[in-house]
Amino acid sequence: MRFMQKIYYPKPEEWPLLTERPHIDTTQLTATVQAVLDDIRQDGDLAVKRYEEKFDHVKLDDLAVSEEEMQEAEQLVSTELREALILAHGNIAKFHEAQRFKTIEVETASGVRCWQKSMPIEKVGLYIPGGTAPLFSTVLMLATPAKIAGCKDIVLCSPPNREGKLHPAILVAARIAGVSRIYKIGGVQAIGAMAYGTETVPKVYKIFGPGNQYVMAAKQQVSLHDVAIDMPAGPSEVCVIADETSNAEFIAADLLSQAEHGSDSQVVLITTSEEKILEVEKQISLQLNELPRKDIAEKTLVNSKMVLVKDTHEAIALSNCYAPEHLIICTRDFEHLSTIVTHAGSVFLGPYACESAGDYASGTNHTLPTHGYATAYSGVCLDSFCRKVTFQHLTPQGILSIGKAVETMAENEQLHAHCHAMTVRRKNLENNL
Repeated sequence: MRFMQKIYYPKPEEWPLLTERPHIDTTQLTATVQAVLDDIRQDGDLAVKRYEEKFDHVKLDDLAVSEEEMQEAEQLVSTELREALILAHGNIAKFHEAQRFKTIEVETASGVRCWQKSMPIEKVGLYIPGGTAPLFSTVLMLATPAKIAGCKDIVLCSPPNREGKLHPAILVAARIAGVSRIYKIGGVQAIGAMAYGTETVPKVYKIFGPGNQYVMAAKQQVSLHDVAIDMPAGPSEVCVIADETSNAEFIAADLLSQAEHGSDSQVVLITTSEEKILEVEKQISLQLNELPRKDIAEKTLVNSKMVLVKDTHEAIALSNCYAPEHLIICTRDFEHLSTIVTHAGSVFLGPYACESAGDYASGTNHTLPTHGYATAYSGVCLDSFCRKVTFQHLTPQGILSIGKAVETMAENEQLHAHCHAMTVRRKNLENNL
């Protein structure tokens, strides 16, 4: 088996090419997605059910999850898993509660008061993959901050199995986190249903959640005209920065934990130690054979890299160029290096902060920018479920403070009605003095 490509001491001018992700031709994919979305927009529930039968191989009479199904799920989830979900939910809630926006009123000029208020997005849609890896953890990551933000309608869609049921842990996590409505819909048809609304599924204002390339393409297409989305996204990825003190067993485990997500994922090791590359390679060989998802991980490793650099500062510079979704810094000087990280979705510091902790239960959100979007996007947080509305109040003194400046600027932009709106107020004040 050929493992990760090894690259020694690349020059900075080579970094942009080195940090490119695997390319996928999406021409046919885009056309397929658009056709499904058009059908959903036109035929609503009927189209959704047709595509459920075609893609998820299940004939559904009812798209909504019933209370009986919720109760059945409660019986199927073990006590151990339920307790883990409750613990994770508590930590996620603590971290996101601390992000609440505080309104501050500012007097920008005499008689001019301005402030900003945070308001929840009333209707949000959550997409939860349910195929080879039912991501019940993502239910907690999305529904928990949505509930804290005060979203009135939290709609969840996830693909059913061939018996027409959702994974029980997805349903239990949804109840713990406070989801309003749950539907048995997967893939592009789920995105279309939430974007346009159907007879059964309400239209939402913003869609969140990961998915395969079809789901991602659908999210991007509906975001052009119909609904907001959390962020553009691609396959999952991790970058590990290591030195001679780092634990090779830990590193290999972290790389493989991300490699098992999907064959289009990518993992990168940047290290200052050539010996560490050999140690990690040996550990990957040992650990890979123990993985049930070995075949997926092997394909990911072919698209992945081990890079040798001269020092940890260069390692961080290369990582900042890559802008990884997840960044693990397990070097001796991890605390110092953390201060010079500029581009990353979520950062894990020290030998014990494995990415799995953030994926499940530390409290930070695991819905993060991929494909280099960490240069411009944040991961999901409480603000993702809120809108900021600005307010301002002007007294007569406020008109006197800024009125003339407003008129001058409006005239020079040749927007005379703008100017007039201020002038009539200023003249009214002058006439009443």
